[in-house]
Amino acid sequence: MDKVEPRELTAIRPEPAGALAERRAFWRGRRVLVTGHTGFIGGWLAHALALLEAKVAGYADAVPTEPSLFAATRLDEIIADHRGDIADWRRLDDIVARHDPSIVFHLAAQPLVRRAFRDPFETYRANVLGTVAMLEALRNGRSIELGVLMTTDKVYRNKEWPWAYREADELGGREPYGLSKAMAEMAISQYRDCYFSPGGRPAPRLVSVRAGNVIGGGDWSDDRLVPDAVRAWSRGQTLEVRSPHATRPWQHVLDVAHAMLLLAERSCAGTADLRPAYNIGPDPGSSVPVGALVEMLAASWGTDARYKFESGAAKVPESQLLSVDSSLLRSDLGWRPRLRLANAVQHTIEWYRVFLRDPAAARPITLEQITGFLDAAS
Repeated sequence: MDKVEPRELTAIRPEPAGALAERRAFWRGRRVLVTGHTGFIGGWLAHALALLEAKVAGYADAVPTEPSLFAATRLDEIIADHRGDIADWRRLDDIVARHDPSIVFHLAAQPLVRRAFRDPFETYRANVLGTVAMLEALRNGRSIELGVLMTTDKVYRNKEWPWAYREADELGGREPYGLSKAMAEMAISQYRDCYFSPGGRPAPRLVSVRAGNVIGGGDWSDDRLVPDAVRAWSRGQTLEVRSPHATRPWQHVLDVAHAMLLLAERSCAGTADLRPAYNIGPDPGSSVPVGALVEMLAASWGTDARYKFESGAAKVPESQLLSVDSSLLRSDLGWRPRLRLANAVQHTIEWYRVFLRDPAAARPITLEQITGFLDAAS
């Protein structure tokens, strides 16, 4: 199969007409804080918010990878960039007081399953204490209407059953990463009940979002399938694939960012009463084995994409079957994934191809993909 070359970049329209312009009117000038903006999902979300003309501040401890979406797109040039320990609630409290956001998206975390297995203490510290620190800052904020806190689809006590998990199912991850996020969910629930209940302070509203496996351009993390594939294939190496039969709910980062934007828009506009938690997952057909996704990535990359499946037991206790049910998000907000898995793979490989050909084009291709997506999703 011939290589898929990236299409020519088009100019970003300064003021798109129609529904996207209406969406921009909601966000224009609105003060927003994004923690974890130096990471993969947080970086895409921060770019989308800046494109919608929100006043965005970011808070994170460091840039987690080299290269990174944050550095490649020069995100610090278009939002306020702050650094500090995510578990330092006094520092977070100071950032919240300084920027006085009306909406907070908390994505800062230690997000890697295998790293969590090697270093559980730091994982619990970042994911549990970091969430509690954010909740304390939310409790003290003057103008915060809504806090959206991201966890993961791995918060559920995975029983390896064939149907998708719903928000009311039992929590309790089977390894340090999943359990740390389940503990974060419990902290969110406790703060909601104790500090933001109808009998106490009515705002901010708190909602957690549990996203499935997210792919997209600009992810350079270790031990993740897409970045590992890009690193191997761009160097002419063979990708070694672990757990090829493990099934995951794959989805593009823009579908996840869009769900978070919708939660904020509908809640702050008073058009939706949010549930305590929402799953963000793809259509059932996008939950495929790792091996099937590798084949799709390789087909999009080209004939020089070589891979082999590892044999033997996994080195860490990873689930083999996992999917989440997003019916609540669909019924409450009208959200649905806009990118089928084949399109998500195409967008992802296109981003990396553009970046590898010219790193300076990282920001244009990022903004092009966001604009095209939001224009279609509005």
